[in-house]
Amino acid sequence: MTTEPAAPARTRRTQRQWAPYLLILPSLIYLAIFFAWPMVRAIRLAVWDERALLTLRAEASTGSSTTGALPQGSQVILLDRQSIMAAAADLTGGETLTEVWFRIEGNDPAGSRVEGWTPESRIRVRVTDEQGAPVEGTVRPKLGAAADPLTSLYVDPNETSAVRGKLAGGAVVRISEQATLEVWFQVQGQRDERTLTGWAPSRLLQVYGDGVSGRVDQGDTGQFTTTYIERMLNDRFFRPALSTTLLLMVIIIPVQFILAIIMALVIQARLKFNTVFLSIFAIPLAASDLAVGIVWYSIFTQSGYLNSILQGLGLISASQPYLTADTRHWIIIAVWLAEVWRATAIVMVIVVSGLQAISQEVLEAAEVFGATLWQRVRYVILPLLKPSLQVALILRTILALQVFAVVIALSGGEVVTVLANETYRQYYTLRNMNVAAAYAALILLISMFTAVFYLRMVRSQEEAGP
Repeated sequence: MTTEPAAPARTRRTQRQWAPYLLILPSLIYLAIFFAWPMVRAIRLAVWDERALLTLRAEASTGSSTTGALPQGSQVILLDRQSIMAAAADLTGGETLTEVWFRIEGNDPAGSRVEGWTPESRIRVRVTDEQGAPVEGTVRPKLGAAADPLTSLYVDPNETSAVRGKLAGGAVVRISEQATLEVWFQVQGQRDERTLTGWAPSRLLQVYGDGVSGRVDQGDTGQFTTTYIERMLNDRFFRPALSTTLLLMVIIIPVQFILAIIMALVIQARLKFNTVFLSIFAIPLAASDLAVGIVWYSIFTQSGYLNSILQGLGLISASQPYLTADTRHWIIIAVWLAEVWRATAIVMVIVVSGLQAISQEVLEAAEVFGATLWQRVRYVILPLLKPSLQVALILRTILALQVFAVVIALSGGEVVTVLANETYRQYYTLRNMNVAAAYAALILLISMFTAVFYLRMVRSQEEAGP
């Protein structure tokens, strides 16, 4: 009896499930556009100088080969100058030196008709059209016995081009075209003990009064730099801003978490007026940062509610100043109270959602075995709340680093300042985007460091592993 050989097993091709990728694609696009790209741009502004180096060219042209690059601020010697045609955009920036040339037509001393280009300085305009453009003029006579009395006409608007003819002084000419040229200089400078020579446009140079020396005013090529970070570190407001920001984080976050857990437990206890408590606790969520700052300013100002209450109770005889340069500690206390009042509800909402995920059977079992409220909170509720606490800690730390409007409302940003305020000051008041980006990058760095710290320190048993 013969048995047929078994047919080979067919390998099943695993079909790739594209649905999860399609669902997560909008989130990835959102993160790329609104998080990754702005973050890269901010970091680039903080460590990249767009105008650090001036590229030197072998010829007076942007398309010619390079001979080197000089750092911004370098002293240079002017060896030669040349005027070239330039785009309109190149003539608008910096201390651009320009020359205007006219294309003219007239009769030379022999009576022949000649046409060519000559500098504006050699023509006195006599007639203009409706738009103000010159159409007729006369050749200016040259002064000085040694000077050539005739004015040369060139093939191109450049004195290095061929001469097409010459006109005598006083000759009547017709102006057919006008050209604006940019002046380029051949410069020589030092970099890393090397002498570099090349051409550069006048808009990127500062020419001194002697006409033979100058400096690189701005570059056209970027390079990595720590200058802006050093300016931030040397800023007189940096240390106070950093210390105040860290201080606020230390005194705000622990108090908020204790209050948020207590508020969440009150709501979770399902008391008789449970919804009333929730509504009262959530009131600060409806107020903006600036509004909260104004409210607490009205409490602590010299004619505010605090002084009125204390005077009414007979505890003080005269109004006390709280928000002044001499009472800086009171400003910090006011900011602390305002932030605790404003943002504790955010943490409470996260903790309440975490409490609702805890099984009531677990809590009832702990209560049956005689665990007190403190023991249930410490050994049952808090360990099971760790995932929610991670989210709340990260969110609250980021918000603490972004404290801005409350500080402005209570101190004006002068007596007490924070990192967010200095970022705004550098960007808006001082118009220094690079240093502002350095401040923003520092805030981002602290946020990321604290987020990693929380994720490592506050871990559930599943995350911690065996």
